[in-house]
Amino acid sequence: MVFLRTKDLAVAKGFENNPSHVIANWMRTYRAIEYLGLWEMLYNPDFNSLEYERVKTEAPENGFVMTPKRWAETTGAVGIIPSMGKYAEIYAHKDIAFKFASWLSVEFELYIVKEFQRLKAEENKHLEWSAKRELSKLNYHIHTDAIKENLILPKLTPIQKSYVYADEADLLNVALFGETAREWREKHPDEKGNMRDYATLHQLLVLANMESHNAAFITEGLLQVERLERLRGIAERELRVLLQQATNSPLLLGKTDKKK
Repeated sequence: MVFLRTKDLAVAKGFENNPSHVIANWMRTYRAIEYLGLWEMLYNPDFNSLEYERVKTEAPENGFVMTPKRWAETTGAVGIIPSMGKYAEIYAHKDIAFKFASWLSVEFELYIVKEFQRLKAEENKHLEWSAKRELSKLNYHIHTDAIKENLILPKLTPIQKSYVYADEADLLNVALFGETAREWREKHPDEKGNMRDYATLHQLLVLANMESHNAAFITEGLLQVERLERLRGIAERELRVLLQQATNSPLLLGKTDKKK
């Protein structure tokens, strides 16, 4: 576990003379006791919950006093660790230290809230990108099965078969991105992965649909040139619709690549 020195937090807020008193003032509040007790019940199997309940009943009283040393000795708490001696220090688990810092400073509390919101937004972006990438992979199998059943001749060698698959993949690339995988690689020699790993969320969703459409076109026996024309029309139409909806869904704006 990561522990922080609570004295540093108090000093940073301007209480360098008596930082231990500031910590004790926080610990005598009912909300602090409630938070400390909940943390211990979650992470400390040896926490004395009976003593904790007794402390909670005392906390609302005006004469209630609580210190890190008393808290640890009374309840067997491990989230706050007081040391003894001339240079005694008080260390707290980061969860508790952040709570203490939020009590000390509303600016710090607001920073924690905003940072949490930012991280959740980034997480949602990644989850949405991953979901669409997985959808694209599933439709990829539908696409390759259609190629295998309709375009792969038994007499073709493994290398020749790979050319057919690559050719059909590039058909989708050209219809959606306007270039082949090789052309993209030549323009981006330092990038890892392939062009689809750097697609926008819109493009990944459209790509998944295009794979299903192309699989149906192949089964119908349409020529590649005709399929390209139809797929390009599908890509343009669906991208236009998604872009119109993007203003109502901020997470769909911009590029989200796998490196994030």
